Amino acid sequence: MYKDIDQQFADFFPETIRPLVYLLSQRLREGHVCIPLSKEEKEILLNSPDNIWSQEDKAVPFIFENDYLYLQRYFRYEKNIVTHIKKRLENSRFKQAQYKLAIDGVQELIKTLSAKNNLDGLTEDEKIDWQLIAVIRTLMNDFSIITGGPGTGKTTTLSKLLRILFTISPDSKVAIAAPTGKASMRMLESLLHKAKGDIPDEIRKKIEALKPNTIHRLLGYIHHSIYFKHNAQNPLPYDWVIIDEASMIDMPMFAKLLDACGENTRILLLGDKNQLASVEAGSLLSDLCFSAGHLNVFTSSEIEWFNSFIPDHIRHITDKYERPDPSDLSTCITELRYSYRFQERGEIGKLSRAIIAGEHQEAIDLVEKSDGHMIHMIDHNHQQAFEHFVSGYLDFLMEEDISEALKKLNQQRVLATVKEGENGLYALNKLIEKILYQERPDLINPSNGFYHNRPVIVTRNNRELDLYNGDVGIVRRDESGKMTVYFEPNKVGKSPRPFSPASLNDCETVFAMTIHKSQGSEFTRVMVVLPDHADNRLLTRELIYTGVTRAISKAIIRGGKDCLVAGIERKVERISGIHERFKA
Repeated sequence: MYKDIDQQFADFFPETIRPLVYLLSQRLREGHVCIPLSKEEKEILLNSPDNIWSQEDKAVPFIFENDYLYLQRYFRYEKNIVTHIKKRLENSRFKQAQYKLAIDGVQELIKTLSAKNNLDGLTEDEKIDWQLIAVIRTLMNDFSIITGGPGTGKTTTLSKLLRILFTISPDSKVAIAAPTGKASMRMLESLLHKAKGDIPDEIRKKIEALKPNTIHRLLGYIHHSIYFKHNAQNPLPYDWVIIDEASMIDMPMFAKLLDACGENTRILLLGDKNQLASVEAGSLLSDLCFSAGHLNVFTSSEIEWFNSFIPDHIRHITDKYERPDPSDLSTCITELRYSYRFQERGEIGKLSRAIIAGEHQEAIDLVEKSDGHMIHMIDHNHQQAFEHFVSGYLDFLMEEDISEALKKLNQQRVLATVKEGENGLYALNKLIEKILYQERPDLINPSNGFYHNRPVIVTRNNRELDLYNGDVGIVRRDESGKMTVYFEPNKVGKSPRPFSPASLNDCETVFAMTIHKSQGSEFTRVMVVLPDHADNRLLTRELIYTGVTRAISKAIIRGGKDCLVAGIERKVERISGIHERFKA
């Protein structure tokens, strides 16, 4: 008789504790780090053999602490992460005078980097120069987080930080990375674009010399091993480690990253705390921001000091943000609160804010009252509108130059909320292939695996080929007529990389992709396809928010209003003990 994987794991342990083990295993696969125990469940655990569990960090399968039950491995990950961060925060306090002196020394440069956007129609919160404050706050800490929604200027803030950093300390060694190769490339491309402005040549050269990495590649992948080249015994040789799209980092990877950063290495995480968490266990960025309590709060003396760098008084921090005793974590986290992409009048911005706030009626009102220029909603049965969106893929199919074709492919994407079902990923890709074949059989004929013009996405890391989960390519006939898969370059300014289809085992068609896979990407137009039924547990406000905010100019939601309402009402809840550890 078939037993699921959680039951198979539970069967290794005494019968009395199996229900708890089963639940813990199941919740771990759902992204939870631990499970809370009721009074009755604690009694069951307490009466179990002491070689199975402990209330201390011992070599036993399970650890029980703060009323939470952990697998020992995840208990250590969580404990080590909090210990690392607390130590860095403590070290920062000892260095405050030193850091402050260095920052004061470049005050005139910092003032030139202040915000210049129009303030008309902005709220008091949006007028404040949070970017400049984030730069200064980051330079004051050994561990920092800059969070903000799409278009709030996280990369712009990073470019300002690097300019000041390389002015204060020209020889600083800086590493930039992200969970995926695409995200790290996008970060560097954006930094290079901003470096074309009025920046001294010596600093521009330092920014141009930065190399984007995945976190795996940064740590040094060891073939067929769960360990990395860089660890506590062999730390990374950098003064700064900067990680973009930090919401995608899972707990094991983050623990290993912190282990590999020496005590003098300063760490900066960039990301949107409201985005989807990692596919694996943990929701670190969200947990850390939540554990800080109030964000963007300061003591009165800090307000006075930060404001001395902001020339325009209208952009100053006001007394509203004063707290006499901010938490340690809140002193190293800054939230950017003005979206340059989605200004107050921008419908995508309004819709995304309504979704993440759980305001389903406001979201429905927005899509119903919209003129359809930026946001639009269609029913699953509205086939003509779906086919019209799909026809946008003809741009890349007709483009002969492969570099341009890859760019045009990324102008739009159908984003699936689920994989299975009539409106799931697999069915959507087959439907799109059918529509395009019927319209232009000369451009696409999906009769075999690697057909001409097929867009593909890598679904598993292949370090030998330097291809990573999420990399996107297009199948094309080369000059000899042989099918070749061309992937986006892994270095800025380079040509697409050609591969033989025979070398690629883990690829899928990518006219449609899951919202999870779309993280770290931006498209001019997106269509977010909701599932068949409103009671699908995978449909959450974070999922819909992440899908909608992948759009730069237009976001279409395809599905029933009941699904949209149910998804906005359903919030991701991942359990961890991080908040309790920081409170302690």
